[in-house]
Amino acid sequence: MRNLEEESSIASPRAGIEVVLAEVRRNPLFALIVFVPLVIVLEQVSPEAHTWLFFLSVAAIVPLAALLSRATESVAAKTGDAVGGLLNATLGNLTELVISLAALQAGQYLLVKASIAGAIVTNTLFMLGGSFLLGGLKHHLQEFNRVNARFQASLLFLATIAILVPSLVSEGESASAAALSQQLSLGLAILLIAVYGLGMLFSLKTHKELFTSVNHATAEEKSWPVSVGVTLLIVITLLVAMVSEIFVGSVQIAAQHLGMTPAFVGFIVVALVGGAAEMTSAFSAARSNRLDLSVGIALGSAAQIALFVAPVMVLVSYFLGPEPMSLQFWPGAVTMMLIATMSASMLSNSGQAAWYAGVMALAVYAIFGLTLFLLPPGAAQ
Repeated sequence: MRNLEEESSIASPRAGIEVVLAEVRRNPLFALIVFVPLVIVLEQVSPEAHTWLFFLSVAAIVPLAALLSRATESVAAKTGDAVGGLLNATLGNLTELVISLAALQAGQYLLVKASIAGAIVTNTLFMLGGSFLLGGLKHHLQEFNRVNARFQASLLFLATIAILVPSLVSEGESASAAALSQQLSLGLAILLIAVYGLGMLFSLKTHKELFTSVNHATAEEKSWPVSVGVTLLIVITLLVAMVSEIFVGSVQIAAQHLGMTPAFVGFIVVALVGGAAEMTSAFSAARSNRLDLSVGIALGSAAQIALFVAPVMVLVSYFLGPEPMSLQFWPGAVTMMLIATMSASMLSNSGQAAWYAGVMALAVYAIFGLTLFLLPPGAAQ
């Protein structure tokens, strides 16, 4: 009887808010939340201060990502790692979606495509590799459900092939080649969205028993009540979207002042900032020996971007952009996506992870980042 009363007390909204506030006071990272109102005020007072807006928006997204991470973990603790990974990937990808929509409306298709390709590569190499490294440093050897990991990797490979095809068949700059690429991209966009929907039905409904977690470790921190977690998810997601708008408006000019190319900005900077929320969740879960959640967030997010966000950008471009966007990426981006997808398949093949596997994935990501940083501005077209 006493235990039931304690659980009821913890589950009450007032007690849940007190738990959240106590954790915010304990965690120094949450102190950065002051940058959220600062960047919003600066954007209203001095919208031309692009470099300052760029740095402040990045600093503001960090605590929002941490809060989003904790709220999602609390909900995932009640729903299971498979659904929790999908939930975190969906909410985390909202930032990439907002950034892509803003760039799409401005006609910055290179930034849109670079951010999509960069998000796929960042999630499969940086996020997955970082999870393996951080989890492996604390736990000697970790296990995860390789069926789920290989399923997500297979979806990624399918999407990469769909992105590769328009680049192969659309050779040259003729009007007929451009028309073929656009028609093919429209058909592929609809196909990929349908495949993604059926994949969700398969993993969450008809064959969900295949995607259960290998281990059932719980998070070290006390979970927040579900009602508080869901409320915070909604509020924080809206704040992330607001700050992301400011980030998009400042990133291009700030990048020029800082000497960064458009390809590097979209592929690395936008992908890292946009995926900050998911990375925080994935790394925290790996340290808590919940590697299934980490793998689900990393590969699930990459698959969602490839199978849902990218096709949606193609469809929305018919109504929002100055002209329709195709799925034709520059050869270097396609090559990096293929390598990242194959790396994810190899890393997830055994169902076990150690810290050095993370080092290798991060090394591949560093190679890509260095290449893009030194790449001439006109090379990625």
